[in-house]
Amino acid sequence: MKNPAIKIQKTELLSDNWYILNKVTFDYQKKDDSWITQKREVYDRGNGAAILLYNTQQKTVILTRQFRLPSYLNGNETGMMIEVCAGLLDADHPEQCIIRETEEETGYRITKVDKIMETYMSPGAVTEILYLFVGEYDESMKVSDGGGVEHEEENIDVLEMTYDEAYAMIESGEIKDAKTIMLLQYAKIKNLV
Repeated sequence: MKNPAIKIQKTELLSDNWYILNKVTFDYQKKDDSWITQKREVYDRGNGAAILLYNTQQKTVILTRQFRLPSYLNGNETGMMIEVCAGLLDADHPEQCIIRETEEETGYRITKVDKIMETYMSPGAVTEILYLFVGEYDESMKVSDGGGVEHEEENIDVLEMTYDEAYAMIESGEIKDAKTIMLLQYAKIKNLV
């Protein structure tokens, strides 16, 4: 950490049950050169990758649907979220991760992906950088039904729909996931489908 206007004083581990939650005490130099001390909780779940799979010939996309407890606890009546395929990097490079996750979650074995951006999805509380990709698919790439891997206790529905149907789900509120909205909008701006 190189910013001379930030001095980390103390980091306290609050939880390492699923991921890591720390309480960080730090000094921050304001614009008037005075210093203030602040405390923040910071959630470290590792970095991740996500991909919008699209088929230019059929004008379709592949999305997933799965239960997301935090959304359920915050008013999503079913807890189900429609999202692009995504996963944590673990020890992988972002491209390796998303190619692996694509096959596990959707059943499509892709070999080429295009990275379009990196983003902090919730920079006020979460350390995660999310690497966003797009990739073309066709029926010849389907090697399984997908649905996730059993040892990770994933229970994922694979959804293939027209791009227009998916994009309309943003306005209808059926898609509320930020990474999915960003990737669908990117596809529209770049006329991918």
